[in-house]
Amino acid sequence: VQRAAAWRAKLFPEPFHRLIHAEADGLPGLIVDRFGTGLVCQLNTAGMERNRDAVIDGLRLALAPDWLLLRNDSAQRSLEKLPETVETAFGQPPSPMEVLENGTVYLADVAGGQKTGWFYDQRLNRAMMAALAPGASVLDAYCYLGGFGLLAAQAGATHVTLLDRSEPSLALAGEAAARNGLADRIATERGEVFEALEAHARDKRRFDIVVIDPPAFAKSKKDLQPALRGYRKLARLAARVVAPGGFLLANSCSHTVDVANFTTETTRGVFEAGRNARILRTTGASPDHPTHPQLPESAYLKALLLNLD
Repeated sequence: VQRAAAWRAKLFPEPFHRLIHAEADGLPGLIVDRFGTGLVCQLNTAGMERNRDAVIDGLRLALAPDWLLLRNDSAQRSLEKLPETVETAFGQPPSPMEVLENGTVYLADVAGGQKTGWFYDQRLNRAMMAALAPGASVLDAYCYLGGFGLLAAQAGATHVTLLDRSEPSLALAGEAAARNGLADRIATERGEVFEALEAHARDKRRFDIVVIDPPAFAKSKKDLQPALRGYRKLARLAARVVAPGGFLLANSCSHTVDVANFTTETTRGVFEAGRNARILRTTGASPDHPTHPQLPESAYLKALLLNLD
């Protein structure tokens, strides 16, 4: 834990980042995210569950956090017949939790939100898109808590639409927009992304920047082919609402989908939409989510930045 914390402090001096990333940090089955003075921990394997007390003691000794929340409610635990629970080991996390990232304040529900409550893996990709945002209109689809959209508005986007099906997530994103003084440039839209994109295309609505960051389409290898078709369709729908000269950032967090397949299906979807495009950049997760050299599937996040004619 001390070793993992030491090198992350050089990259991310503020205490908001992933602290332990399972195998890549020599602790298979353990995920720990840092939220200011507290920690959110996932024990995803029977081995880590058996060493629960040692994990808690190690985190406490290394970092002296004010609180520690155990988000042991992941589907991975059911594969090893472990109960799914959410409980505090000690202390009490704030609700909602303020998360500081890229100079923007977000609001997260660490006890009831997705995963640990926030997705630090997109930090650098959010900054990359924010650099393109001044003067732009932005659609942040599958926005969750507004990670891409709020930062884009902070960077100078003229209007941002946050699209998600979760009302609680949109409510937190809207509250965060107000706290950052961005409410006048941000609108929330509740709906299913595929349907919403089709509606925007019918209405001939266009955005200078479109971000699509869906949940994993492939949970296992048997889901691979349907997932690839899903990524192709999503790219096709998204490309139809990108303004000429605009940018599309397509993401996949499915570990069973490799970069080559994801690139092939995403670009195929863009071309099916009748758009010419070029790939500007292929990226992955922020460095606080390192990849184990002998476990290529640990490079789960793929992000493809395209510029469309």
